[in-house]
Amino acid sequence: MNFEGTYVAMVTPFNKEGSIDEEGFRSNINYLIERGVNGLVGAGTTGESATLTHDEHREIIEILIDEVDGRVETIAGSGSNSTTEALDLTKFAQDVGADAALVITPYYNKPQQHALVNHYRVIGENSDIPIIAYNVPSRTGVNMDVETIVELAKIDNIDAVKEASGSVDKVSDIYNALLAENLEDDFNILSGEDSLTLPLMAVGATGVISASANIDAKRMVLMVDSILNDDYDRAFELHNAMLELIRALFIESNPVPVKTAMNIMGLPSGPLREPLAPMKDENLEVLKKALKNSELI
Repeated sequence: MNFEGTYVAMVTPFNKEGSIDEEGFRSNINYLIERGVNGLVGAGTTGESATLTHDEHREIIEILIDEVDGRVETIAGSGSNSTTEALDLTKFAQDVGADAALVITPYYNKPQQHALVNHYRVIGENSDIPIIAYNVPSRTGVNMDVETIVELAKIDNIDAVKEASGSVDKVSDIYNALLAENLEDDFNILSGEDSLTLPLMAVGATGVISASANIDAKRMVLMVDSILNDDYDRAFELHNAMLELIRALFIESNPVPVKTAMNIMGLPSGPLREPLAPMKDENLEVLKKALKNSELI
């Protein structure tokens, strides 16, 4: 499967009592589709997957697929630090009709590089759904090497990596390593760092899985499409215009500022789940200023 364009790492909206706000989630899905996104990710990190029950995790995926109804690509978060559990979630996503699964590297137990290859091989060989590996060492404690990612590209069903290590050089090295193996047409690199999407796409990435697009999907779509159409002047203009907002949206742990911004904008979001807590007052003011300057409030 070819992954290209703007994919949104969606928040999970909750009601005041803490349950999933299904109506609000469906509303957000339509809001983002109307703004031209290429795909939506449910039950990922931005969706507070760490504090969703297994039943809630599955519920989010089912709602996403039902509401999208084929209009854009649906990607189900299905990662775990247990290979068996990640495989079970991936098979569930496949069975209910997701277009792809986003599988984070196992967290906390810090598997070795060859263990990471085995983890994804087990999932890839025992499922039939395209898989995006997710490398985010700031959250997991493990960073996939370039050589490891190339090995993943050789496994059936492992079709892309969401790269959030924060290194432009690394994405350049991944792309060149794929070229050397003639794998560049069969495996995509997606930006996992909103503020680095332009430079990452300039050296080989084909799109982004974006948290900030919950807030400003229209401009993110325009920027990514401009890059794909080789209009770097327009892309650079949009990148600079979004930078203040993107920085404000990551001033505290994701998705705290994103959900806060959505509440301010009147979009379904609701409370955070503990242990996440409301923003500090001084950071909230920075966020409000960025939203005003972006004409979103």
